[in-house]
Amino acid sequence: MTGLNELSATETLARIKSGETTAEAVIQECLDRVVEREEIVKAWAYLDGDQALEAARAVDRGERTGPLAGLPVGIKDVLDTADMPTQMGSPIYDGWRPATDAACVGMMRNAGAVIMGKTVTCEFAGSYPGPTTNPLNANHTPGGSSSGSAAAVADMMVHAAFGTQTGGSVLRPASFCGIFGYKPTYNIVNRAGLLFAAENLDTIGLMARTIDDIDLVASVLLTRPLTEAARGEARPRIGLAQTHLWDEATSEARFAVEDAARKLSDAGADIVELRMPESFRDHPSIRNLLNDFERSRVLAWHAANHRDKMSDTILAQVDNGYTISWDQYRAALQQADAGRAAMDAIFKPLDFILTPAASGEAPEGLSDTGDARFQGYWTILHVPTMTLPTHTGPNGLPIGVQLVGPRWQDNELISWCKWATEILIG
Repeated sequence: MTGLNELSATETLARIKSGETTAEAVIQECLDRVVEREEIVKAWAYLDGDQALEAARAVDRGERTGPLAGLPVGIKDVLDTADMPTQMGSPIYDGWRPATDAACVGMMRNAGAVIMGKTVTCEFAGSYPGPTTNPLNANHTPGGSSSGSAAAVADMMVHAAFGTQTGGSVLRPASFCGIFGYKPTYNIVNRAGLLFAAENLDTIGLMARTIDDIDLVASVLLTRPLTEAARGEARPRIGLAQTHLWDEATSEARFAVEDAARKLSDAGADIVELRMPESFRDHPSIRNLLNDFERSRVLAWHAANHRDKMSDTILAQVDNGYTISWDQYRAALQQADAGRAAMDAIFKPLDFILTPAASGEAPEGLSDTGDARFQGYWTILHVPTMTLPTHTGPNGLPIGVQLVGPRWQDNELISWCKWATEILIG
């Protein structure tokens, strides 16, 4: 029999609502999975099973209600939680407890979700990894910086989890771990209660094992109805974007995109090969400049007072940020704005864009979370993106494809993702 922890969020909630099972039983099976696998996966920075079970019992008693009543959710440990530590992947914040929930966490609680715990993040949502492993092969990275969220969802410890993306921190781990990852349009999910990494890039996103579950949680965060899948006879116009990074993707990542394009074309889509503007070649370096400049301000106090508790990786970014002039920073902001305007024009005849989600399979080893440029290329444009777990590489690890939509057209992108999922995954 399929365990309650293995079901989709949508089916789990239906069973709780119908009385076929209880919220307590769902949480207990998730906790059992954690006990079974956490020693290997190391997804959790903090978890209190008794607290989670009591929250579930409150759902079963009818004291906590809402569209997500009883749903187990993981919270990336850079988002504040009033009843749990928020430690940022840094010893500087060891045991620190904020007074309030982050806005997105509060929305989950208000909707009846059970906050299972805090998932491991790279230090300050950067690139210095925590202990988490890829649940499909513990010798490979889960990606970062939302490593614990991706691993916990993929390993069926929790049904959905929050991540954040400044470069590639939602899409990359989702692709590496074989789940759905969603980075919304920049700043449509309220960021109160998030310690910024780079405020012009940071976006709160979601991870789940089905596209319907992504839609369900997003509907609560954005107070909107569920999204209908595009009709089976739909004929979307899809931009095939190899981007300036195409030659740096592995052959299997390129195959995944080309194979997906063929299958979507066979289903009626009109595939248009896109040549991205030459100025977009600079997106990775512009994103890095914005990242380092803004991180150096966010972490100025930390570096001045607790330098010995920070990794060389994050300190290098902070120190580099101090060398960037206002004129350089302003020019980067202007280039990013120009890219967004260009992207708006590119999208006018298109429904969505198809492009690699990552460079390939999750790399072996835990010291590097992987190449973030394939996601950061789009993060700087503030567009909504989704990774679909469509393919498998030569090492038996997942390879996703990335669907990109126009700014603020998140509902439409999710609708097309549902359509594409039916064709590419079934």
